[in-house]
Amino acid sequence: MLFGVFIYEGVEPVDLATYGVLSMARRIQPAIRICTIAPNRGVIAFSNGLMVQADYGIADAPKLDVLIVTGGPGWMKQAEDQATLRFLRERASSTIMSSVCTGAMILAASGVLDGKIATTKKEVVEPEYPPIKRMQETYAAIDVRPGSIIDNGSVITGGGVTLCIDTTLHLLEKLFGAETAAETARIMEYTVARDANAHALPPIIQKDQNDRQDFG
Repeated sequence: MLFGVFIYEGVEPVDLATYGVLSMARRIQPAIRICTIAPNRGVIAFSNGLMVQADYGIADAPKLDVLIVTGGPGWMKQAEDQATLRFLRERASSTIMSSVCTGAMILAASGVLDGKIATTKKEVVEPEYPPIKRMQETYAAIDVRPGSIIDNGSVITGGGVTLCIDTTLHLLEKLFGAETAAETARIMEYTVARDANAHALPPIIQKDQNDRQDFG
């Protein structure tokens, strides 16, 4: 099963933890494969200077089972990039789409979240405006709610920053079963944090006609 992690100039390095969770999960599910996709193949400068190699650009990205859109300060530019938005819309018809943190703002701009429940980053340092409020005010077609994980079936959004870990574990549970997610959390020494987050903000799980929970 191939997971694509969508990155771009200005991604927050913490959001790359989604790749790290998948990497750990491969010890339990060796069939997992991971690639990075950016607007263009090559080296991508993350927020604060981390350089990451994108395996593919959107023009040559392979067929994916899951596409995870990361967040970070660069989301605003990507939310206006028509090539990126078109890529997301096209992939949404055949791919489980997920976002972490402000990656949901890019999905929102593409229209992929229209008619769905969604969440995004809530906590900020002033004078930054909370993305979740921006989503509520900008996208009337989205039912925006605070939360850790919101699963609409074929589209999943996660809350801010380190909740990218919980969102990726949720994807593993959805696709491979609860045991795979729990064992991945255990070897990451994240079980207690995962349980605490789920207790504080229980995941919201819906289903739609495109739900692909038969994977795994």
